[in-house]
Amino acid sequence: MDPVQRVKRDVVIANRILAQQGVLDAYGHVSMRHPTNPNKYLLARSLSPAIVEEDDIIEFDLDGTPPADEKRPLYLERYIHGGVYERRPEVMAVLHSHAEDVLPFTISKKVRLRPVIHNVGDMGSEVPVWDIADKFGHDTTLLVTNMSQSRDLAVCLDCNRLALMRGHGFVCVGRSINDLVRLSVFIPRNARVMMNAMRMGEFMALSEGEVQARLKLDTESPALKRGWEYWAREAGVGHLLED
Repeated sequence: MDPVQRVKRDVVIANRILAQQGVLDAYGHVSMRHPTNPNKYLLARSLSPAIVEEDDIIEFDLDGTPPADEKRPLYLERYIHGGVYERRPEVMAVLHSHAEDVLPFTISKKVRLRPVIHNVGDMGSEVPVWDIADKFGHDTTLLVTNMSQSRDLAVCLDCNRLALMRGHGFVCVGRSINDLVRLSVFIPRNARVMMNAMRMGEFMALSEGEVQARLKLDTESPALKRGWEYWAREAGVGHLLED
């Protein structure tokens, strides 16, 4: 299969999985870096993730510019993806989500989101929180609608897998689309577990050694790709797995 068509199918699979798993609702989006041109990425037109199809996937320049003949509505926050790809050449997939279970940790002044279940050990020990008001003031919509804002968010993300966005959601990155989807599915679950543990009193987060061990796992191993294959079938797009 043509590599661009393969990526388009994978972006569709990712959208459908993340919608079915409740990571994305009517809003939010997921992209992949172009397979042969690192200065482009593939992202759907402005459409709810649960109904994205191959024909909806568009090639964008890193600054968010679509093809000249593209007339369909586009995601306002597509700039998030280009800002991350521009700063992080090793990143191959990017997600922006508003998952409700994560939102309390974007606004808490006392509690930071930590990895507490093994599935998210590779999200890292510390999760930065980006506040758009720090650089762009308190008169924005909190949406990332230009490259200046996306680049500032990418600076906050730095070398991490995950960054929270104050009062908004989070951005997550992956070394592959399977890697990104797997981690993103478990991030809201980790937030729920941590919140429930806090109600019980003190809790234990993963140690730095445990985090580093998870980061060394092969994300393309059969064990870690099992979720991608299962969730794709659960979301009704298992047929797109085949070349």
